[in-house]
This record gives sequence, structure tokens and C-alpha cells, in this order.
Amino acid sequence: MKNQIKLFEEKKDRTAWDEANEEWYFSVVDVVGVLTDSPNPNNYWKVLKNRLNKEGSELVTNCNQLKMQSADGKFYKTDVVSTEELFRLIQSIPSPKAEPFKIWIAQVAKERLDQMQDPELSINQALLDYKRLGYSESWINQRLKSIEIRKDLTDEWKSRGLEEGLHFATLTDIIYKTWADKTAKEYKQYKGLKKENLRDNMTNAELVLNMLAELSTKQISETSNPESMDEHAQVARQGGEIARNARKELEAKTGKPVVSPQNAKKGLLKNKHNELEA
Repeated sequence: MKNQIKLFEEKKDRTAWDEANEEWYFSVVDVVGVLTDSPNPNNYWKVLKNRLNKEGSELVTNCNQLKMQSADGKFYKTDVVSTEELFRLIQSIPSPKAEPFKIWIAQVAKERLDQMQDPELSINQALLDYKRLGYSESWINQRLKSIEIRKDLTDEWKSRGLEEGLHFATLTDIIYKTWADKTAKEYKQYKGLKKENLRDNMTNAELVLNMLAELSTKQISETSNPESMDEHAQVARQGGEIARNARKELEAKTGKPVVSPQNAKKGLLKNKHNELEA
């Protein structure tokens, strides 16, 4: 699949990062041009858009417009799609270059359905993926444990009537802000991340302290039985404080900061033992 994605690297495919929604947007005309080699991708997209409209496709409805720089150096409103919509667009284009993407999408869908039937497959796949990316055995063990602890915490939240989305994000931000002095968004910015998973870019020390914060939050919740969102927020702060105290003590003993700007692309994978650098 990497070789196929290089098609977008060889030709100029304009993209834009939406900071507020943490989402990449792709120029539709550029994607059409890459996949079809059409001498007039604007006209190709116009025809395709009309066909999709007649079919009742939501792709056209969800299509946004952003100002992007054209070949003449000026900025014009351009049709753009998100990553999810990009895959839907590719599936709508009858082109030999689009076929490898369609096959890959089908394979991913099948694998996901298999994993839903047998969750152990998801764990095995995650293990293989982390090894392939170059993470150390010690880091992988910590990461898989962190997934288990996170699941236990979200199950606790669900059992008390909290909903995925805003509730979970708000409480997670409180936990991060308490122990690491950064919200999830601030933490990702500090590490130079965009769509990447924050925990996949944590050092061993960061993972351990975040696990401590989430484990503590879950156990405090079990014993204090919070009901309102304010009470859940207080529990999240208490869980985060336990990890914050541990962080401060570790930093005092080592003289090194725990919260690190390292990410998977820069530094984290180069150190086989994922030791924290000052």
C-alpha cells in the first residue's frame, strides 16, 4: 500500500490541516488528477459530482471548500474532502490506478470484521504492527497494558452512564492536564503530532504515569461512586494527582523532565530501550 500512496507524493496533491477538528483535507481535483491522468481534472470532477448527486451520494453533500493556492500563485476556493471521504471518492473513480486502493480498503474492511468476531486478532495485529514500525519489546508490552487499563476506565465510565465523545474527552483532558500539565491537544502539539495517536508517541515513562493516572481514576471511581459530571471530573483530578506526584518525585530524583517532546518519528524509535532523554 505504501507504493500506491506514493502516487500522491509524486504529483502535487494539495492538503490542508484543520487545527480545530484535527483533520486533514485533500483537494478533490488533485486526487482526481493523480488517479485518472485526466487532461482536465476539473471537468472530470464536475461530471463525477453530477453522477454522485443523482445517485444520492453523501460525498458531494459533505464536500467542503477551502482556499488553496493554484498554479498561478493565487488562492481560490477548492473542493476538499476529509480522509474518510477521500476513500469514498477513490471508490467512485473507475481507474486502474484506483484499483489497488479499492483492494486495500476491502482487505482492511474484512480484517476489521474478523477482529470484531475474534478480539484476540486485534491484539495480535497490534503486536505485529508495533514490531513492524520498530518499537522495542519493552515499549510494546507497556503499550498493550495501557490499552487494557484504558479499556477498564472507559468501561467504568460507561457503567455510570457517561457517553463516548464529549464526556470521555473532557475527563481524559482533566487527567492529562493534572498529571502532565497539558491537555491532549496541547500534549500532541508539544510532540509535533496531528492525527497520530498520542499514546503511540509516548515514552515508557509517560506511558507508565498515564497508566497510573487512569488506573487510579478507575479505582477511585469504584469506591466513591460519582454521579454528576462534576463529581467525575473531581475523581479524574484525584487520579491525575497521584500520577503527578509520582512524576514530580521521579523528576526530582533524576533531574530530567518526564513529559518529552519525543515522538515515534523523531527520537522515540531510535532509542531501543526508550530511555527518557533530557
